[in-house]
Amino acid sequence: MTNDQNYVLRQLPFVVGGLGGTLLLVNRLLTPQLTASQARSDALGVILSAMLILTGLLWQQVQSRSPDAVELVGEEGFELAPELPDEVKTELAWASHLLLTNTVTRSLVVFYQGQVLLRRGILVNNSEVKPGPILTRVLEKQKAIYLVNLKLYPGRIEFDYLPENTQGLICQPLDAQGALILAANAPRSYTKQDENWIEGIAQKLANTLSHHQAKTKK
Repeated sequence: MTNDQNYVLRQLPFVVGGLGGTLLLVNRLLTPQLTASQARSDALGVILSAMLILTGLLWQQVQSRSPDAVELVGEEGFELAPELPDEVKTELAWASHLLLTNTVTRSLVVFYQGQVLLRRGILVNNSEVKPGPILTRVLEKQKAIYLVNLKLYPGRIEFDYLPENTQGLICQPLDAQGALILAANAPRSYTKQDENWIEGIAQKLANTLSHHQAKTKK
């Protein structure tokens, strides 16, 4: 409740509707002789109070509560593999900045060809990525995996290079060569639009990294 910024707003129709209905009842009980005009006013007031309460009930269903967010354990940081060319560093910095400022992502890792190219956001001491079953599946199937509530998955232990209290996680493939791994501070917090956007950024990064790889081999 304390983390739901819309809680007071959603309760307002209940409070106003209930208060209005109570005052109408008190006014009716304290009126010695009821006039026709007062009866019409009371009827209108009851209808308005009922509508307010009904609005409150509808808001409870339509306006979903924001997932509870936590403060990820770690320190703010930004690390890039030093051997990368400037153009690749610039692209990685651009992409990571967009993801950290426009989605619920609080920590991210770019893993490519067995090497960590970038870590940014809330970082932990362990910087080594050892692909476990989940990441291996992403690399093999080249299909993203979204773990909406990480604490419910026993396989989360493979992500020891992310903050220990990471709430949600997306593993987005970078072709078959690597993955973009994003950690969120709240469960069920990535929208479908976020997933589509992350996929697009990952495709752009994969294209840049593959071109860099081709140039290196020449």
